[in-house]
Amino acid sequence: MSFTLAIVGRPNVGKSTLFNRLVGKRLALVDDQPGVTRDRREGDARLFDLHFRVFDTAGLEDVTDDSLEARMRRQTEAAIEQADAALFLVDARAGVTPLDAHFADLMRRARTPVLLAANKCEGKAGEPGLYEAFGLGLGEPIALSAEHGLGMDELYDFLRPLIEAKEGALYPDEDDAEAEADSGEEDEGEEAPRGPVQLAVVGRPNVGKSTLVNRLLGEDRMLTGPEAGITRDSISVDWTWQDRAVRLIDTAGLRRRARIDDKVERLSAADSKRAIDYAQVVVLLLDATLGLEKQDLTIARTVVEEGRALVIALNKWDAVEDRAVALRQVENRLERSFPQTRGIPVVALSALEGRGLDKLMRAVFQAYEIWNKRLATAPLNRWLQAVSAQHPPPAPGGRRIRLKYMTQARSRPPTFAIHCSNPDDLPPSYLRYLENQLRLDFDMPGTPIRIHLKKQKNPYADG
Repeated sequence: MSFTLAIVGRPNVGKSTLFNRLVGKRLALVDDQPGVTRDRREGDARLFDLHFRVFDTAGLEDVTDDSLEARMRRQTEAAIEQADAALFLVDARAGVTPLDAHFADLMRRARTPVLLAANKCEGKAGEPGLYEAFGLGLGEPIALSAEHGLGMDELYDFLRPLIEAKEGALYPDEDDAEAEADSGEEDEGEEAPRGPVQLAVVGRPNVGKSTLVNRLLGEDRMLTGPEAGITRDSISVDWTWQDRAVRLIDTAGLRRRARIDDKVERLSAADSKRAIDYAQVVVLLLDATLGLEKQDLTIARTVVEEGRALVIALNKWDAVEDRAVALRQVENRLERSFPQTRGIPVVALSALEGRGLDKLMRAVFQAYEIWNKRLATAPLNRWLQAVSAQHPPPAPGGRRIRLKYMTQARSRPPTFAIHCSNPDDLPPSYLRYLENQLRLDFDMPGTPIRIHLKKQKNPYADG
């Protein structure tokens, strides 16, 4: 288990900016307005030769009721409890506020080692705030600039002994570590396990995406509540289902672009789109009481166009009165809207009650296996001869297009190359016919299939 560092502090002190610098990517959403971060985000950080896990947390608010801010605070407190160390960040340019002092008092009582840092210390404007931070009682603060990378050496000096101490506890005897390494070398001939399945949960706001992720994980990892649009960042969590590694990604709700007038929501939508781009399987979660709406179809079309395996999940199934009619309506609309991707799996579930989750995950892994499917060249060419004989290609200008041979170029999604004469004259309708027959004959329901046409060169053309 790697060393973990939680970055905490009141809103808008630069926690997400520091998180992005440590992980080396712009993973966390950053904006000038406070309160952008809500859920706890994790990432693999690197600081010189140190490697550790880092938590970006929501801004601390002095509330303890059942409001959204209070739920965000409880998530941050859970991160502090689970972390091996905490970095308490204050804004040097704004100076130490009463809220900083209040939470510094709580941090002093925590069992987790705490480092105090004054952020935004570039230039002289941050000097007064840096000196004020001495009065918080958390030791000597370090001067940081997350934006410009200042103070990383002092953060390194704080983390190194803690990380080395934890590694020493894990491997008290170097001989044990070497023996473990040697034992790993003996298994070199075995097939290496595949990486985690990248599974993104997407959908419109307030359909229960975070509730579903929490149910799958078995803990309140994501913020949930009656408010629409709680999730802003796409949060990934490593998880295991029946000995299969999964990287589960919760995303922000996607609305129609015309309805988005908030900058942070635009950033969240772009982050969700990026999660789809990097996913392997996408679960599109619907509100079963509303059915398959136009925005759901837009999201599904985006997933299919990106070549990702798609599973439709009907949430809130416990609230549906006529379930047979509701399921039939969704399947019929999918059939009409996606005739080129027939057989998309549809799973009914209740995230709130935890019903249908195993059925969902079985559908996810089945879609993943189909998405990875590879077909041998010989049966592909026998199939091509059969389907082209049953339904010959058109003959524009009186010259019939000849489909000569076919290979699978790649998987993920299944992609095929057909060498033929005059590929530019083959109509899209005939390509759709080939796709649907390929999906039917080789048992590949629901997965996107791509067919590229290539013109075979005539070896005598230049002679």
